[in-house]
Amino acid sequence: MRRVAVSAIGVVSPLGNSAAELYRQAHAGRSGIQRLERPFAHRLTAPLAATAQIDGALHFDPPQLRMLDRFSLMALLAARQAIDAAQAADVLRSDRFDRQRAGVFIGTGMGGSQSMDEGYQALYGAHSDHDRDRDRIKPFTVLMGMHNAAAAWIGIEHGFTGPNLTYSTACSSSAVAIGEAWLRVAGGQLDMAMAGGAEAPLSFGSLKAWEALHTLARIDDTEPSASCKPFSLDRSGMVLGEGAVMLLLEPWAQALERGAPLIGEIIGYGATNEASHITRPGVDGQAAAMRAALRSAGLAPEAIDAINAHGTGTQANDATETAAIKAVFGARASRIPVSATKSMHGHLLGAAGALECALSLLAMQHGALLPTMHLRQPDPLCDLDCVPNAARDGVAVRTMLSNSFAFGGSNAVLALRAAT
Repeated sequence: MRRVAVSAIGVVSPLGNSAAELYRQAHAGRSGIQRLERPFAHRLTAPLAATAQIDGALHFDPPQLRMLDRFSLMALLAARQAIDAAQAADVLRSDRFDRQRAGVFIGTGMGGSQSMDEGYQALYGAHSDHDRDRDRIKPFTVLMGMHNAAAAWIGIEHGFTGPNLTYSTACSSSAVAIGEAWLRVAGGQLDMAMAGGAEAPLSFGSLKAWEALHTLARIDDTEPSASCKPFSLDRSGMVLGEGAVMLLLEPWAQALERGAPLIGEIIGYGATNEASHITRPGVDGQAAAMRAALRSAGLAPEAIDAINAHGTGTQANDATETAAIKAVFGARASRIPVSATKSMHGHLLGAAGALECALSLLAMQHGALLPTMHLRQPDPLCDLDCVPNAARDGVAVRTMLSNSFAFGGSNAVLALRAAT
């Protein structure tokens, strides 16, 4: 197996539109969660969201913009950032590089749901069966809504002609995408992979659907931006967010040879299916995914310095994840720092794993632990070192696990190492 470097990170997120800005905001404990300002917000029980501030018209010409759902638009921008930051454009254009050995691996839970929602509203908003003018929807709706659209556009724009794969395993989608990309680069099948996730779920239909599951947080009356409270006794649920994060993976030796930046390293990946319940998280499946990631990385539990938790802020998830961490790490679990960054950037669903993997790598690069914000009342069932309310600097964090768990029982854990 070859060592695999992360040579660049591209970001469009509620905490900024670059890797540097994402890290600065998270390190400072700033929240991207706010009251949702949309025409339909008054029809939501708790109009909260973590939105990305991006104007597609500044980056795409009108013909292409008409074919892009917001999730594809953000994915393309994040991929452009990664290519530029890794100085990889010249590599892809080189006659010496085989572009069939460059692949795209994207995770998304809902794909182009915004375009599909708009199309359904237009279609079913017809006043009668004979209102043919209202029976028409945008001609590119299928192309905008399909889950593989983001991966396809990235491949087209940058000439990646190797495998172009989209994974949809709910909230673990992009962690799976990164893990599967890592396997192929580490195994010698690919020499470059764009891997990550994108999600744009902040449409009326999507928010109402999530609202119906009773998993969304109540608005904090004194501080709406503090409404997501992972591991806190007064937590009430998650807050949906949008964005895209792309990691450029390549063999460590190749990155070194061409003088590419070395942000960190993917060293292991574990994926499990609980096969027990469609929504209820399970201790055994989550613990098994962490153990699988450790085996893949060749690490003992004692070698892990920190964990980025899935940490959604729901009652069931946070208590279950705590129990799973204890099952894997035993008495040492209470001494392992655990960060739950969804308290700041919200839950990006299929893109969450990529965002949290990126934050983990950046935190190790800066010698810091990122905070779990709004942790005012520790829950006795979540008695871990959750790095409450402020980052810790000057810490030697060499290895981390980044946890991603999902509806359907699809669990994925990435093992990461600082660049050395």
